[in-house]
Order: sequence, then C-alpha cells, then structure tokens
Amino acid sequence: MPLELTVGVFDSEAKIVSAARAARAAGAAVHDAYTPFPVHGLDKAMGLAPSQLPKVCFRFGAAGLILTLGFQYWASTFDWPMNIGGKSFDASPALIPIAFELTVLFAGVGTALWFLRMRRLSPAAKPSLADFGGLDDRFVLALRPGEGNAAPAQLKRLLEEQGALQVREVAA
Repeated sequence: MPLELTVGVFDSEAKIVSAARAARAAGAAVHDAYTPFPVHGLDKAMGLAPSQLPKVCFRFGAAGLILTLGFQYWASTFDWPMNIGGKSFDASPALIPIAFELTVLFAGVGTALWFLRMRRLSPAAKPSLADFGGLDDRFVLALRPGEGNAAPAQLKRLLEEQGALQVREVAA
C-alpha cells in the first residue's frame, strides 16, 4: 500500500520553514523537504533529531587509527623485524604519518558510505518527487497525516494558507 503524501511547492525559504512549523503544530508529520540549497532552521522546524554523522566519523577514524597502528606494530615487531639504523623495532614516531593518513581515509570513506547507506542513496534510486522543482528553484515540502486530526484536505488548506504555489497529493 503506497504512502499518501500531500506536497506543497514554495518560492522562498521563509515560507517552507513557516509551513513546516505550522504542519507540525497541526499534527502532521513532515515526510521530507527538498530545497535547492541548505535552509537554516528547516531541520528544527521539521522536528529532525541531530545528525549522528559526527559520531560515525569519529568511530571510523578511531578504527582506522587502531587498525593502522596495530598492523604497523605487529609487522615491525613480530612479522618482519628489521634493525635499521639501530632503531628499536617499535619506533612509534615512524608509525605516525601512515597512521594519520589512514585515519583520515577511514573516517572520510566510512562516513560517506554510511551516509549513502543511511539515506538509501544509490545510482539505481529513482527520485520520488523530482518533478516539483525542489532541486532547481523551488522549495518542496512533503507531509503525511500524523497522529493528530490532519486529514489530506486539511493539509492542503494549511499549505495553501502558508503560501504554497502548488499543492498536490501523490503516492510515494
């Protein structure tokens, strides 16, 4: 059974933020918002939780650091010990440049892949509301009925009162 969404198209960022606040106050759930650029305050108006990406990035970076230092220490001490210039087998300053580079690599690549997985983005993904102009010059707000008494007709009226240029009901 497809999800029924009420979609409103706006021409300014102030109107979409105001509409998101009004929709949440009316008991509707904000399904998603599509904007041509980041809109300050829209995440709070939509009721989104803070992003977990900084924690994910830290964890991937820490894993990269631990794995890199562990492998280098194991290789230089146990697997292939070589006495070069009288240095000890576990000369830690020599391990730092590679550890730094791989920490950054693990953090960056891991965070990007996690983000793509979390948002279900792939080359095969089809944009569901691409024909509304949310990536060109319009601001699109998709609402779904929530726990309150927000019926699709009420959501349509609410979006029109907030200044929507166009309001349609679509199946997502």
